[in-house]
Amino acid sequence: MDSQQAFEPDAPIRCKDFRVGCIGAGFIMADVQLDAYRKAGFPVTAIASRSPDHAREVARRWDIPTSHNTPAALIEDDSVDIVDIAYPPDQQAALISHALRQPHIKGILAQKPLAMDFEASKRVVEEAEAAGKPLSVNQNMRYDQSMRVLRQLIDRGELGDVVTATIEMRAVPHWQSFLADYDRLTLLNMSIHHLDVLRFLLGEPENIYTAARQDPRTAFRHTDGICASTIRFRSGVLAHSLEDVWTGPIDKGVDSDIYIKWRVEGTEGLAWGTIGWPDYPDGSPSTLNYCSTNTDGQWRQPTWETRWFPDAFGGVMEQLQYALATGSEPALTGRDNLRTMALVEAGYRSMQEGRAVKLSEFGF
Repeated sequence: MDSQQAFEPDAPIRCKDFRVGCIGAGFIMADVQLDAYRKAGFPVTAIASRSPDHAREVARRWDIPTSHNTPAALIEDDSVDIVDIAYPPDQQAALISHALRQPHIKGILAQKPLAMDFEASKRVVEEAEAAGKPLSVNQNMRYDQSMRVLRQLIDRGELGDVVTATIEMRAVPHWQSFLADYDRLTLLNMSIHHLDVLRFLLGEPENIYTAARQDPRTAFRHTDGICASTIRFRSGVLAHSLEDVWTGPIDKGVDSDIYIKWRVEGTEGLAWGTIGWPDYPDGSPSTLNYCSTNTDGQWRQPTWETRWFPDAFGGVMEQLQYALATGSEPALTGRDNLRTMALVEAGYRSMQEGRAVKLSEFGF
């Protein structure tokens, strides 16, 4: 095998024909998604948010033709083909239901988490399937460049059979204000990135054991601040996911070591790298290093200029655009995302009951 063969760190833009209406004008939409959409050439025709004034401001910033006063009005706008929702998860289901009833809406992209728990997510997915319209979930870490290239290495057999994998995050998230109204925090809103991308890389899990404690910096009520999960996969792979949202008293002027690192070891090689998110907005590309029996044991370092934030989000929208154009399923289906939500839910059950929880308890 030629270990120097080309990689594809970014998904190709195969379709940009369907008009997008965006619901939500917070950071993830206003600073990340819309930036990626402009670069990719997706036609964004309308926007709405909880604050009409803020939606109008973001519309001016990105030259979006129409700003609606309410999300419902945007959904009813027949110039919109795809509804792109970046909204609090406890409010997404009602918006998705309304969109599914509109004849002109062809597909829906919903932010993760899809809902507050597994059962609520299951109801949303089943409703979309009954309506016969594609529902895709924005699990954007699958489109991070290092994760895509790592998956290509695994698929090529470059690492042999994967033995163990680790994702380690030590970074302070900017929690959205609406999260203060929930009891669920890190596992549902941050760990979900890592649990989903481990599924993307390694297949389906057998069970998960999660331990958590409160984060001293987060002032509002929560059960899961710092989270540590051990996941055993059906293939035998043992994986670990750590979300250290404390990282030390950096708010008191104490230096800290902010990063997201990952490592995968196999029978024929190993790979490690970093995720370039923690230094946003300055930004840096994610990284990947690997060596194997196919590289004579020498390290290789594929490189790219693009970044997870914002560039990977172009791939997320494109996979839904392409599915609509070809009549195929999106790469990120609601049905597949139920398995990620089941893994999150199993993590919460594990925290509550102090045991490893099998995914078979949720029908998987």
